[in-house]
Amino acid sequence: MLISDFEGVHKIQGSGGMRQVMLRSVFRCLRTNPVAGQRSMSQSSLAGKVAIVTASTAGIGLATAQALGKRGAHVVVSSRRQANVDKTVALLQSESIQVTGTTCNVDKEEDREKLVQMTLDQFGGIDILVSNAAVNPFFGNILDTSEDVWDKIMSVNVKAAYLMTKLVVPHMTKRGGGSVVFVSSIAGYQPIQGLGAYSVSKTALLGLTRALAPELAQDNIRVNCVAPGVIKTRFSSSLWKNEDIMDGYKQLMSIKRIGEPEEIGGVVAFLCSDDASYITGETITATGGISCRL
Repeated sequence: MLISDFEGVHKIQGSGGMRQVMLRSVFRCLRTNPVAGQRSMSQSSLAGKVAIVTASTAGIGLATAQALGKRGAHVVVSSRRQANVDKTVALLQSESIQVTGTTCNVDKEEDREKLVQMTLDQFGGIDILVSNAAVNPFFGNILDTSEDVWDKIMSVNVKAAYLMTKLVVPHMTKRGGGSVVFVSSIAGYQPIQGLGAYSVSKTALLGLTRALAPELAQDNIRVNCVAPGVIKTRFSSSLWKNEDIMDGYKQLMSIKRIGEPEEIGGVVAFLCSDDASYITGETITATGGISCRL
């Protein structure tokens, strides 16, 4: 119903019968078209798509694999430990998700190539890459970061994300397009004290997203990024288990609570779907309302 229709209702308040007719029309519209009040992603919106999710046996990676799989995608999970892979594959299969998995240390060329080749052998192509793997082996002042630690953080968090993208793009092109999503962090916008090198690596992913998007758009490949806030995962437990740190964050939050991995998985699934077909080169911040600007 148009705004003018509602204005008409106001103008004819004296005519009770006509007013009731128009209100009934409004309610009938809302009943027959529930999308006007609420829209949910189709549970088959990614049917037939093949998705690689790195570091996907816990936390945000696992939640992303579940979100993609529940929307119909064939999911390939990975972890550095075989036991974690086996456990995750069994879990996702119990949820009726089409899944396979393998060990993969994204910092190793042979492991990256194995992950991609296994995906091709199992499913015949690649449509989606979610680059979620990250490390942070050091906590302290950024200038106290050793060269070896700095190189490790940049290699896993940035270089491997770039090289995984480079590996999958030719296969996405063969399929007529695809979607790449990098998992960054609020630390990419506002460096976290004690996590200097990690924060720099997450800022780099924002730039990588912007640099790749225009180049790959010509092949119908979209590149986007998600920057989560404080999410309840083991990886970020040093933050959310510290009451003083969380009190500081909550002062900045509009939603005064810690985020859940599933809330990030849903954002990633959206970016990989056709609902986001006109979005590329963007970073979605899912931070509970913390303002994020570079």
